[in-house]
Amino acid sequence: METASRVLSSAAPRALRAFALGLSVSLVCVPAAAMDGGGRSDYRRPDSPPAPGGQPPSAAQIELGRTLFFDPRLSRDATMSCATCHAPELRWSDGRVRPIGSEQVVHARRTPTVVNSAWLSALMWDGRAASLEAQAALPITSPHEMGQAMPALVERLSGIAGYRRLFGQAYGDEVVSERRVAEALASFQRTLVSPVAPFDRWVAGEDDAIDAQARAGFRVFTGKARCVACHKGWRFTDDSFHDIGLDSTDPGRGAHVPAEVVIMQHAFKTPSLRDLAVEGPYMHDGSMHSLEEVIRHYEKGGRQRPSLSPEMKSFELDPHERAALIAFLRTLDGGFVRVDPPVLPE
Repeated sequence: METASRVLSSAAPRALRAFALGLSVSLVCVPAAAMDGGGRSDYRRPDSPPAPGGQPPSAAQIELGRTLFFDPRLSRDATMSCATCHAPELRWSDGRVRPIGSEQVVHARRTPTVVNSAWLSALMWDGRAASLEAQAALPITSPHEMGQAMPALVERLSGIAGYRRLFGQAYGDEVVSERRVAEALASFQRTLVSPVAPFDRWVAGEDDAIDAQARAGFRVFTGKARCVACHKGWRFTDDSFHDIGLDSTDPGRGAHVPAEVVIMQHAFKTPSLRDLAVEGPYMHDGSMHSLEEVIRHYEKGGRQRPSLSPEMKSFELDPHERAALIAFLRTLDGGFVRVDPPVLPE
């Protein structure tokens, strides 16, 4: 695994410029009729990430968010930053089966990546945050994560001259507020977009960008295995919630909807398949550690119960099909999103 010193580069300024330019990818959409596997055009990358109200944040707001994201002073005991659990060198997750918070409490759910979060309309595994701004405060204030009360954080940041300057540059005055902290963190996270992967080049019409085995895997993905039922679009997620029949009692989305909505019991947000860690962990609870293990779970159809997603239908792949499917999933990896940690203000 690459070390932080090798992975982190001078890309933060590039990320700011790329956002300002709309993160244009300029992919050519080839007619679907000319494509094997079917529907390649459905996976074309968007030209730019969405922004609240259609107004992209300023470079100063993004820079303030980057600084806050890497600063352990956001936590009560000043030992844990957002980057502790969402580390650039670990695919913006933490590489753990399940995270450990500031009080050394092991959480019930794996740390999701924050890459491509600009497109999310419901965040967290159970969808309890409706925006990036709303999500930003949750780990900060959770007693078992960063454990910091937002008023106390505002007071702490207001006492740091370097932060007052950064807030002034971002917002026109030096007032530190809970809203501005959340907005700045969200603005930075919206710049974290998956790099162009071999699959993207294939979608753009570069037919040799992925090999024959991966193309066969794409046909398995969209056909026999029916992965596309939930993993669709350029991010390979329907942004919905499904009980996929894991052996877990966690209610997931079910804890936030009426009990009579049976289909949402044990349901969790469909994760993106982009930029998957090579050795996992996978699933909301980090219970699987290889893609073959994940595929075999879906082949079996999951644990049968009333809340099981209707999309969970058993099937059987032969070893060649299974290997091809994994080869296809690997073409969704565009590499690390590289961002330098900032010099923290004093």
